Amino acid sequence: MNFLGHLYFSNNDTTLMRNNLFGDFVKGSSLDHFQKDVQAGIALHRSIDSFIDSHPTVKVLMRKLYAELPKVSGVAIDLFFDHLLAKHWSRFHPMELNAFLHRFYDSVQLDGFDYIEEFQEMIRKMIEINWISYYPTLDGLNKMCHGVASRISFPTRLINGVEVYLAHEEEIETAFFEFMSDAQCFFGNDISKKIVL
Repeated sequence: MNFLGHLYFSNNDTTLMRNNLFGDFVKGSSLDHFQKDVQAGIALHRSIDSFIDSHPTVKVLMRKLYAELPKVSGVAIDLFFDHLLAKHWSRFHPMELNAFLHRFYDSVQLDGFDYIEEFQEMIRKMIEINWISYYPTLDGLNKMCHGVASRISFPTRLINGVEVYLAHEEEIETAFFEFMSDAQCFFGNDISKKIVL
């Protein structure tokens, strides 16, 4: 999943949310130089990525979409699932989406951590633009697809993501709800206790 999914599976822990997002900017297996809460966020980020990449229903969907989205079908599914999580947010969280986001934004502290500048700038823009609030709409999904496509180093059909999504919407929604049901069971109510450092 993309930004929203990672925030959601951080179990309402705003520190874990921030460090979970940071996990996308960290490479390698050696994390000892990070503070323990940062390590937990990175580990959770990787656990979420691993869970969705290995989920049987997601793997079938990835193969289904590969012809129309070669090399980026998995990336597209991350974006599609974030769109659907935002669209159906009230089914998964008692707090309204914008309230959930602003609770996180208001908690963000970047000083005192060894966050790379690229991550800090991303967080600042996320807060300033609040682009996640656009996720429930098709226009928001289109912006996601174009934004991610612009950061991929090879030519990609991801800019056609909304067309592909609409062509397979029912199948994608079915896969999303199956994934979410399994992911909620897997991560449980206290996700931080699932993290092994």
